[in-house]
Amino acid sequence: MGPTPTPGTRFIVLIMNNNPIGVLDSGVGGLTVLAEIVKELPQESFIYIGDSQNTPYGTKSASEIYTLSKRLIDFLLNKQVKLIVIACNTITVSSLDKFRKEYPGVPIIGAVPVVKTAVAVTKNKRIGILSTTRTAQSEYQKQLIETFADGCTVFNHGTDTLVPLIEEGKAESAEMQEVLQKALLPFQKENIDTLALGCTHFPFLKKQIQDVLGKNVCLLDSGGAIARHVERVLTQTDLLSENNNSYVTIYTTGNMNIAKKLLHDTIKEQEISFEEVKLDI
Repeated sequence: MGPTPTPGTRFIVLIMNNNPIGVLDSGVGGLTVLAEIVKELPQESFIYIGDSQNTPYGTKSASEIYTLSKRLIDFLLNKQVKLIVIACNTITVSSLDKFRKEYPGVPIIGAVPVVKTAVAVTKNKRIGILSTTRTAQSEYQKQLIETFADGCTVFNHGTDTLVPLIEEGKAESAEMQEVLQKALLPFQKENIDTLALGCTHFPFLKKQIQDVLGKNVCLLDSGGAIARHVERVLTQTDLLSENNNSYVTIYTTGNMNIAKKLLHDTIKEQEISFEEVKLDI
């Protein structure tokens, strides 16, 4: 696996076409984004690192989020990835700009709620955004709404009750159903017709959310948009893979079996390997 990098380590990455794409998340949520990128770019190889040991990040301070997620970036750079996807809204709104300045030698793509798409598809101009509390309260998300949601009423609600249950493998449990009902109640009261899922964990709950809100509410997540953006960046930088022997490697600091269960039948074509890792702060 190679040595674990220490904070402050500087990497010289020899970026080549056939190097893997790195994807990171606070836990298993980024697997929903990974699945979309694999679907869009099946010829590419991927290394994923999820920090389930320290999830949820949404309840942590900005400095804690930066310190924890920097370990994940350094882990991926140690694997010589050619591009990094921060498949976590909370890390994106807290630290994306810092990481782009600190690591100028590698393209870094973040995850943000698809507000612009929500505005395009809504019919009654009443939109909901469901995310973690930190994302909901962030200046980053506020600016997204101000920039793209003119003419719409946006109901921005954050919750930190859903991610831990997903991480514990309880996405379909009675406990999740009860917690989800409470989290979605503000949107039901406001008669939204479009809900943007502002946390990459939440697509694992799409069926349950749809059941609660009803079939007339359109659910949107950012996975497909991120995948298309990755393809654009690789095309522009001439870094599309020329290798037919693609692979997917999943690393987690938590329970490997939960990641396996969530990926079941999601990524079918590529060879997938799983490994639990320990990262030092």
